[in-house]
Amino acid sequence: MKKDLHPDNYRPVVFKDMSNDEIFISRSTINARETIEIDGVTYPLVKLEITSASHPFYTGKQKLVDTAGRVDKFMSRYGNRKKK
Repeated sequence: MKKDLHPDNYRPVVFKDMSNDEIFISRSTINARETIEIDGVTYPLVKLEITSASHPFYTGKQKLVDTAGRVDKFMSRYGNRKKK
């Protein structure tokens, strides 16, 4: 194998799905601003809006994730078109 092929900061990182609070640990080089303690070990924390634990393709459920009020804005503009 080639030497110095992998980055030096390849370490375990916690990824947290913010829509359902599911967490998983994987190795990554991503920079994280926050940390979390799991079983007495402190890991860097990366917050995600959607993962395989909450995505409709993987869960089989249609669940609408609206974090910025975009659906309400759309419905106020275009939602009442059929009532006229």
